[in-house]
Amino acid sequence: MIRIHFTAADFARVRFAARPAPLQELNAAFMTMFRPAPSPGGDLLTGRWRQRALRSLPPAVAPLADLVPAAARPPVFLDVFATGLTDALDAVAGTRPALLRAELERVHAHRTAPAPPWVRALHEGDAAARRLVRHAQRSAFDAVLAPVWDVVEDLHRAEFTRHALTAAEHGAGAALDGLVPGARLDGAVWECEGPGERVVELGGRGLELRPTFHWTGPPLLAEPPGHPPVLTYPAGSGPPPAPEGGTGTADALAGVMGRTRLEALLVLAEEHTTRGLARRLRVSEATASAHTAALRAAGLVASERAGRSVLHRRTALGGLLVRGRAGEDSVPSSP
Repeated sequence: MIRIHFTAADFARVRFAARPAPLQELNAAFMTMFRPAPSPGGDLLTGRWRQRALRSLPPAVAPLADLVPAAARPPVFLDVFATGLTDALDAVAGTRPALLRAELERVHAHRTAPAPPWVRALHEGDAAARRLVRHAQRSAFDAVLAPVWDVVEDLHRAEFTRHALTAAEHGAGAALDGLVPGARLDGAVWECEGPGERVVELGGRGLELRPTFHWTGPPLLAEPPGHPPVLTYPAGSGPPPAPEGGTGTADALAGVMGRTRLEALLVLAEEHTTRGLARRLRVSEATASAHTAALRAAGLVASERAGRSVLHRRTALGGLLVRGRAGEDSVPSSP
């Protein structure tokens, strides 16, 4: 659970990032690629995206695995929120030597194997090692994000507009309340799900909110040096965006039905209420209801009322549409 304590000055300094940050989105993509297991309930489309993304990585990206060992929190100098790729790469390359050394020592402190020679050279300030990091990040961006960056920008613009309108009409508190499922503002304390237990006193620094479309886990909080705290939250309703002309029948079905409706069909291999489906798809209940209505009209989903709730499950026709075509036999239910 993340608990963020606001002052009056902090509420005045809450801002939504107007444009996506290339390296922040790249970090989110890598986290999704290397998650130890699929999200609860199985996420077929994200799994397919992960496989394609991993296959697309060139050998030049390999040094990034040395910088971010498994189970370690990445070095903070990779948390760069500049909105231009060149500026972001320059910021990483210009990391203060003291910070760079401290973070490399922290990340590698518990490793049994010694750090690779190039990491030791980076620790000692070697310019060629810094260029190696830059080349690895640029190669990773070109392989994973460049083909879909226009889509990411469009999605970010829509998310920014949605929250800007909410904040303008109802205030920053309402925008925070609706940021992610389960988030709530209690007086001057904002709570949301997050890794571990973390309490942050903003103390007048404000808070920057950044959506990501390549991460579906809990919100992530960073406190980069010289920058207000940044909360990165998942804003996508399905798998990460795929480039035009993506291969595979799942992509073709998503192109016809929309990714969220295809994801709903996959989830509804097991029965869900409208609220439960909305939670799984990370959309509002109204949006989930609209999707089930469209799928029901096409004969792909059946719905029945149970007390105050409505239960949905895909029909045999819906199963035929996705089984063997999206590579799916069944989607296990959430624990």
